[in-house]
Amino acid sequence: MASTPYTVTNGIVLRETVTKESDKILTLLTRDLGRVSVIARGARRKNSKFAACAQSLVYGEWTLYRRGEWYYANEGETLELFAGLRQDLEAMALGFYMAELTESVTTEDTASDDILRHLLNGLYALSALHKPPRLVKAAFELKLLALAGYEPLADGCAYCGLPDPEEPMLDVVQGVLHCRGCGRGERALSMPLCAHSLAALRHILYGDPKRLYSFTLEGKAMDRLAGAAEAFTAAQLERGFRTLDFYKSVQTPTK
Repeated sequence: MASTPYTVTNGIVLRETVTKESDKILTLLTRDLGRVSVIARGARRKNSKFAACAQSLVYGEWTLYRRGEWYYANEGETLELFAGLRQDLEAMALGFYMAELTESVTTEDTASDDILRHLLNGLYALSALHKPPRLVKAAFELKLLALAGYEPLADGCAYCGLPDPEEPMLDVVQGVLHCRGCGRGERALSMPLCAHSLAALRHILYGDPKRLYSFTLEGKAMDRLAGAAEAFTAAQLERGFRTLDFYKSVQTPTK
């Protein structure tokens, strides 16, 4: 092992899979390597040096080495546990969904610093800032897809050009904003918005990423933003998420 080149990188565990008696295969999203699969030998043992950091939604510093197509963990140090998530089942379930969604839009061996930062900020908003889960979920979905290359056009009606569309709607298939009366016969599936939910959508897409979760939205406006964000995500990625189903099963009912 003396000649084995090591890579030190920071990363978050998106998923953990038990293998053999005491090992885990970790899916890490790292700052330098993008998404990688890592074998953490002995990670399930109580005295393992990986025990704390080899858990889903834990951010740590990893020392890795590569053999063939696999990375192996040599050392791991916990940087952030997001302890607030582990005290709230709804927040924890949403964190798992955010991780699975992130995994779906990232690729192996491709640097993804912006997406990693986005995930960490979203988990922090839930864990430490205690932002409303529905608000975090909608903002996270829309901004993540924008970072991954699926950004919707929300600066005006795609058909008539009106900056503030009349009865605004988001075409979740085409990824464009339009007036309710525009583009009939051309649009596929559209979700209704309102002035407040449209303002929130634009804040998410075009605002300062550091203030992504700084807005407030309630009632029907929040319902519209949440519905549009989830429908847009499903339409663009063309798949479902088992963690989303779990999140919905433990979600606090809205009044």
